Amino acid sequence: MPGNLADLSATELLRLYRARQASPVEAVRDVLKRIEERDGRLNAFRLVDGECALADARASEGRWTRGAPMGSLDGVPVSVKDVLLTKGWSTLWGSKLTRPDQPWDEDAPAVACLREAGAVLVGKTNTSEFHWKTVTDSPLTGITRNPWNPALTPGGSCGGAAVAVATGMGALAVGTDGGGSIRVPAAFTGVFGMKPTFGRVAQYPAGAFGTMAHVGPFARTVADAALLLGVIARPDDRDSWALPADSRDYVDGLGDGVRSLRLAFSPDLGFAKVDPEVARVVADAVKVFTEAGAVVEETSPGFADTRATFETLGFPGIAASVARFSEEQKQQMDPGLVAVAKEGTRVGMMNYMAAQRARDALALNMSRFHRAYDLLLTPTVPIAAFATGQDVPDPARQKRWTEWAPFSYPFNLTRQPAASLPCGFTADGRPVGLQVVGPLYADALVLRAARAFEQARPFRMPGAGA
Repeated sequence: MPGNLADLSATELLRLYRARQASPVEAVRDVLKRIEERDGRLNAFRLVDGECALADARASEGRWTRGAPMGSLDGVPVSVKDVLLTKGWSTLWGSKLTRPDQPWDEDAPAVACLREAGAVLVGKTNTSEFHWKTVTDSPLTGITRNPWNPALTPGGSCGGAAVAVATGMGALAVGTDGGGSIRVPAAFTGVFGMKPTFGRVAQYPAGAFGTMAHVGPFARTVADAALLLGVIARPDDRDSWALPADSRDYVDGLGDGVRSLRLAFSPDLGFAKVDPEVARVVADAVKVFTEAGAVVEETSPGFADTRATFETLGFPGIAASVARFSEEQKQQMDPGLVAVAKEGTRVGMMNYMAAQRARDALALNMSRFHRAYDLLLTPTVPIAAFATGQDVPDPARQKRWTEWAPFSYPFNLTRQPAASLPCGFTADGRPVGLQVVGPLYADALVLRAARAFEQARPFRMPGAGA
């Protein structure tokens, strides 16, 4: 049998299952052991159910023995962000105020898809409270740490999911992205994370960020992400915004490369301040696409910072999410969340409608931009990971995460597919992410470009000492 199965990709595990060279039970045992060894230090999981995972793995093993796997992820260990309903497990949203003693008898659409494909769910990963920010700490679960350096944040709000995948505590993870919550932690932890086109993966119940929130995959390889997206990209009648059924297999055509594609590279979107070291790593990474035969032009899409638009549309949703709690209860919440919710209550209808018009204009701008360019390349985040226990890298000058993540939320406003792929490291070993943005519905093209980069510069995991 191969070495530690926790270190293998989903694609590799499935190949071994098919060849009867490894079993889902062995894989899940290795993953549970990895969680036991590392999660005490990193704090990626709120809930781990080893007994349930092993029972599901034994059932999967039986199917593989009979030559009748249930689906394309049969026996693959997967984690789920703790904002997605999961039958039999509580979903607490990182909050002490969510009652765990209530019926948990429904799966979110993506979770239902995972079960139907035979995936083995190992647990629920940590998030910021009501997934409001792009670092991962909460009053309920404390601080989640970066496996490359535990003194640093893994980003958020899907920090737990990113850490789990980066360290082999599950081959795959499912998260949500309302303003960067998949892409920021993917960049900070050196894994692949993708926000598909809005509606490509059905979502229920809707989160605070409404039509800006996407459900998507984390993986250690692009092929794994494509495999997972193909499983969860299905409509669900509980989500009125879900796209029609897409029969595409996202693994097909993944290796077709980028030759002759027209790519725009914007190092700063025309307005963002980028750390010089991050800028250098990203600029060097972009050369890979030229070497692979793409036509790359340095240009910006032509819009200004969208922070005000994003906050005006997003903060009222956060306010609505916490409105049911009393002022006394809010004293148990993340103070930053309470402050943002208070701002959300002050957004008037005219300001909200003006922000919606600005969102529409931004989407039109990007649609026109993609008439000339197949894809847009940018840094994922203008900085590398910073210290844990704080929402911003410079607390003396900054108040909240929207001030340091200007590359992510514009594309939640436009609903476009966008992925972060690990493209290098700073001198002190912090991962840097490259963002690939596609036109609406071009999820397969984003994956194809990411795969071309990965083939030239394979991704790697943190060391065993993490």
